[in-house]
Amino acid sequence: MKIQSIHALADRLARLKAENKRIVLCYGGFDLLHIGHIRHLEQASKKGDVLVVAVTPDSACGNGCARLTFTEDLRVESVASLSCVDFVTVNEGGTLASALRLLRPHCLVRGMAFENGDEDAAASAEIQAALREVGATVDRTEEIGLDSTSRISQYFADFPEEIREYLGLMRKRYSVESMLSILERMQELRVLVLGDNIIDDYHYCDAIGKSSKEPTLALKYQSSDKFAGGTVAVANHVANFAGAVEMATVLGEIDSHEEFIRERLHPGVKPFFVVQPGEPTLIKRRFIDGYSLNKLLEVYIMGKSVLAPETEARLCDWLDENLARFDLVIVADYGHGAISAKMVDLLVAKAPFLAVNTQANAGNRGFHTISRYPRADFVCLAEPEMRLEMKDETGDLHPMLEKVGRRMQCRRLVVTRGKKGCLMRDDRGIFYEAPAFAYKVVDRVGAGDAFFSLAALAAFLGVSNEVLGFIGNAVGSLAVEIIGNQRAVSRASLQDNIRSLLQ
Repeated sequence: MKIQSIHALADRLARLKAENKRIVLCYGGFDLLHIGHIRHLEQASKKGDVLVVAVTPDSACGNGCARLTFTEDLRVESVASLSCVDFVTVNEGGTLASALRLLRPHCLVRGMAFENGDEDAAASAEIQAALREVGATVDRTEEIGLDSTSRISQYFADFPEEIREYLGLMRKRYSVESMLSILERMQELRVLVLGDNIIDDYHYCDAIGKSSKEPTLALKYQSSDKFAGGTVAVANHVANFAGAVEMATVLGEIDSHEEFIRERLHPGVKPFFVVQPGEPTLIKRRFIDGYSLNKLLEVYIMGKSVLAPETEARLCDWLDENLARFDLVIVADYGHGAISAKMVDLLVAKAPFLAVNTQANAGNRGFHTISRYPRADFVCLAEPEMRLEMKDETGDLHPMLEKVGRRMQCRRLVVTRGKKGCLMRDDRGIFYEAPAFAYKVVDRVGAGDAFFSLAALAAFLGVSNEVLGFIGNAVGSLAVEIIGNQRAVSRASLQDNIRSLLQ
C-alpha cells in the first residue's frame, strides 16, 4: 500500500535499507499537482531504488497559510496516483527536518526552486543539522519553473480590468528574462541595513465574549508565534537578493533576545549589535483573532527612545569607519530611537546611496516623519506617513510628492498605497502609478518592508519607474500572504511570481 502513516513507513524503510535499497525522499505541499511536480518526482525516482514523498500536513501551515486548495488527504492521494512514487505519507512532524530524522533517507531530492533557499534561516539550519545526523546527501532536479502559487495567481486571481490592461502593456514592453536579469544584477550589491530591531510576538486567540463583571473582552488562548521584525526582517529580505549584506541595530541590555535574533537572521547577513544599557529589546505583542487574523490588541514592551551617549558613539564610530564599503545603505527607521540625529547627519553626509523609510506608529505617536532627513537618494513611505508629513489628510498626493521630493533632492520617491498600488516621482518631476497585484491578504504587517527592500535595490540599479513599481508590487503581493515576518520573500518565489504575471 503506497499511502502509509509516517511511523509505519519509517519501520518499512528501515527494513528496505537493511536490504541495501537506496531511499530517496521528496518533500512538499504538492497542492494543485502540475507538470513541474511530476517531472521533479520522475527525475527523483531515478536517483535511488525507493521514492518516498512526505507531504506537508494542513496543520503545519498554522495561522499563516492561506493558499492550500486541497486538504492533506487529497494531496496525498494525488501524489500516490503517480507510478514513479513508491510511498506517500503525511509528515505529522510538520517540518522537513522532522521528516528527515524519522524516515532517515539516503538522499533528499529538491527542486531548483530551492537553489537560492526557500526557507528562513532557522529552518535552513535545522534541515542541515538533520541531514548531518542521518547521513543523507542532497540532490536536485531540473524541472521546469512552475509553482502552484504562481499558477493560481495567473489563472484564478480575480484581477480587475485595469490591472489586466496594465499587465498586458507590461508584457509588451518587458520580457520575463529582462525582469529576472534585474534580480541577477542585485546579487552584485554590497548593502548595509540600519535601523530599529523589533520582535513581533503574535498570540492567536478566540474571542469568547465580554467578561460578566467588567467591560472587558475575554479571549481564549490558542497558540503563539514569535518573529524577528523591524530591521532584521528588512535585512532578511535584502539578503535573498543582494550579494553581501550587513546589518547594524540596537539590542536592549534587559532581555536582549540576541540568540533568538541571530537564529532568525539569514545566513548571508553579518550583524553588528550595540547594546542600550538598562533597556529591553523592543517587543510588539499582538493579540490576534485566530480565525480572521484581525488584530485585537497590541502591547509594546519598550524603553526610552533616546540612545545612551556611549551607545550612540559606538554606532557613529562604526558607521564612520564602514559606510564607504557599501554600495547603498538602507535605513529602516521605525522611530524607536535606534537612529539618532547625529547618525542622520553622518548618513546624509557619507552614505554612497541612501535609501530611507520612516514609519509612524503608536510608539512614536506621530512625532516621527521623513523631515528628520534633509536628503536621501531614495525615499519610500506609506501613504499615511506622507500625509502625516504634509499635515494633509485628504489632499492630492502629487503636490506632496513634488514638495518632499524637491526638498530632499530625491532621485526617486515612492508612496505605497496598499490595495491602490504605489505612486512614484523621479528627479525629473515625472510621476508614475503602478497597481497592486495582491489577491489574497493574510497580514499586511511586513509587506511595506518587503516592498521597500526590493525597491531600494532596484532604485540603486537605476531601473525605470515602471520596472521599480512592478517589482515592488510583485514582492508586496507575496508578502501580504505571509503572516507577520514569519519568513522573508525568497528569490525563487519572486521569480515565479514575475513569470506568472508576465507570461
